[in-house]
Amino acid sequence: MHRHIPNFVTLLNLTCGAIAIVLSFDQALVAAAYFIALAAIFDFMDGMLARLLHAKSDIGLQLDSLADVISFGLAPAFILYQMMLAASNMPAAAVGGYEAMAFAAFLIPAFSALRLARFNIDPGQTDGFVGLPTPANALYFASLPLVTAQAATHDHSLLLWLIDDYWLLLWQASIFSLLMVAPVPLFSLKLKNLSWHTNKLRYIFAALVLVLVVTLSAYALPLIILLYLLMSLLFYKPQQTVG
Repeated sequence: MHRHIPNFVTLLNLTCGAIAIVLSFDQALVAAAYFIALAAIFDFMDGMLARLLHAKSDIGLQLDSLADVISFGLAPAFILYQMMLAASNMPAAAVGGYEAMAFAAFLIPAFSALRLARFNIDPGQTDGFVGLPTPANALYFASLPLVTAQAATHDHSLLLWLIDDYWLLLWQASIFSLLMVAPVPLFSLKLKNLSWHTNKLRYIFAALVLVLVVTLSAYALPLIILLYLLMSLLFYKPQQTVG
C-alpha cells in the first residue's frame, strides 16, 4: 500500500491544478493562485515521499509529468489568459467571438509539456535542472494576481499599470516559455543532506527568500523566481554535465 502514497499525493497536485483552472474561469484569480501554490507543495511532497518510502516507479514519473502539465502548464496559462483579456491595451482581434490575442497565454502549457518530456528522457538532471522548472514558471505567473491585489490595496498605480499592460504580459510569457527549454543550468532546491558546504547556495537562497517575503509580502513572489534565475546563472556550477 505504501507504494501508492506518492502517486496519491501526485493526484492531489493534479486536482489542485484542475480546481485552479475552474477558479480562473470564474475570475477568482487570487484563489486560483493559492491552489497552484498548493499543487507545488504536493509536487514537492510526492518526490520526497517516493524517496523516503523507496517507492519510485516509472508510472510515478509519468504521472508526475501529467499532473505538472495541468497544474503548472494549463492552470497558470488560464490565469494569464484572464489577465490578458482584462488588459486595457490588448489588441482587438476577435475570432469566432473570442479575443485571439489572449490565446498567446497558451505558450506556457505548450513549452511546459516540451520541457517535461525532455526532463523525462534526460538522465543527467538529478542534482540540478536544465531550463526553468515548470513549477517555478507556474508560481511566477500565479504570483501576478497576488501582486495585483496588494498593489490595489496600497494604491500603487504604477505597478498596476505594468501588470495591466498586454504587451508586457506577452513578453513575459514568451521569455519564460523559452527559459523552460533553454540550455541553462539551474540548481535544485532539494536537500540530500544538511551540509553547509553541499547546500550553501540553497541556504543563502532560502535566507534571501525569507528576507524578501518579510519585507515585501506578495511583491516578493515574482522577485523570488527572478532571484532563483539570477543566482543560478551567477553561482551555480553543475558537478556534471546536464542536458
